[in-house]
Amino acid sequence: MKPIPYGRQHITEADIQAVVETLQSDFLTQGPKVAEFEQAFARYVGAKYAVAVSNGTAALHLCAMALNVNENSRVITTPITFVASANCVRYCGGTVEFADIDPATALIDIAQVRQMVEGKPKGYYSGIIPVDFAGNPVNLEELRELADEHGLWIIEDAAHSPGGFFVDSKGERQLCGNGKFAELAIFSFHPVKHIATSEGGMVTTNDEELYKKLLLYRTHGITRDPELLEENHGGWYMEMQALGYNYRIPDMLCALGISQLARADEGMARRREIAQVYDEAFADAAGITVLNTNPAALTEVGETGHAYHLYVIQVADRKGLYDYLRKYNIFAQVHYIPAHTMPYYRSLGYRKGDFPKAELYYQACLSLPMYPSLTDEEQQFVIEKVKEFCKD
Repeated sequence: MKPIPYGRQHITEADIQAVVETLQSDFLTQGPKVAEFEQAFARYVGAKYAVAVSNGTAALHLCAMALNVNENSRVITTPITFVASANCVRYCGGTVEFADIDPATALIDIAQVRQMVEGKPKGYYSGIIPVDFAGNPVNLEELRELADEHGLWIIEDAAHSPGGFFVDSKGERQLCGNGKFAELAIFSFHPVKHIATSEGGMVTTNDEELYKKLLLYRTHGITRDPELLEENHGGWYMEMQALGYNYRIPDMLCALGISQLARADEGMARRREIAQVYDEAFADAAGITVLNTNPAALTEVGETGHAYHLYVIQVADRKGLYDYLRKYNIFAQVHYIPAHTMPYYRSLGYRKGDFPKAELYYQACLSLPMYPSLTDEEQQFVIEKVKEFCKD
């Protein structure tokens, strides 16, 4: 069997042609494909505005900047995430505080977030960064109620969940990143994600003021808009009005993103098919636990809003299974090492043992191959080897 990674990009001839056409055009960066990608993505998630950037980490940093995170800010996030979800707060000088996870879903425990917030004076915390881990959507309606009670903002880290949704209290589907419950949401277009642009990210929002800040900060804090200039010396004139960054994304990557987005629904359907096969295979398998879908992401007729960036199981001997699968060219992966156990965050005062549910999850978790081009034969081989090891 050829190598089977945990995730991979799916590049078609149409994708290649879209990039070639852009390479042959007049613009390689700051051209029309950027706006085209932004508009298409905003429509896809149901948001008013979208800002394309160089990667998901840049998207998080810009969100923190737009919300004025500073040395007086305290922000709550989950330890089970890629460290960028927390690092964006540190980039702006803020303090990160972690809340433990719900062990059934590995999502941030909203009840613990409530305890943290209600245990401090109003204004102690500035905001919350929930993560749609593995593509499993957080119930943002519930989190929004808490945030509104205490004057907090929300950045939805939806890097794993484009096309995912949860069902609100009225029975309506709320797409991840649609801006109805979070001030800002971010997405990633790394090759293993649903939409691949090589590197790339997106911020979505329904707030026009935040949208304008994102545009400014994305390009060095520089504007050429005549209506915003304090002076105007002529057509060449521009002003740096804030300290921003070069977080732009090239047109050729946006062309790839547009092409990938056109078949995003097809890819999502395939991911859910793969997940269903795994679910059925492991339903009665001894020694294998599958993470539950957030109940808020299930419709009355059993459809799921889980976007399945990852398919995570938990086993007692995770290291043994990881090594065993690699012998058969199955390259499963671990998501994630709890952020608070990283040396950097330990240097800020965190210790192993601070978030026991996250740490127990980490000791057992393994992400199995999950991507649209995974064949039925490859998936059955993965299932066979997982069961083979766990049976022994």
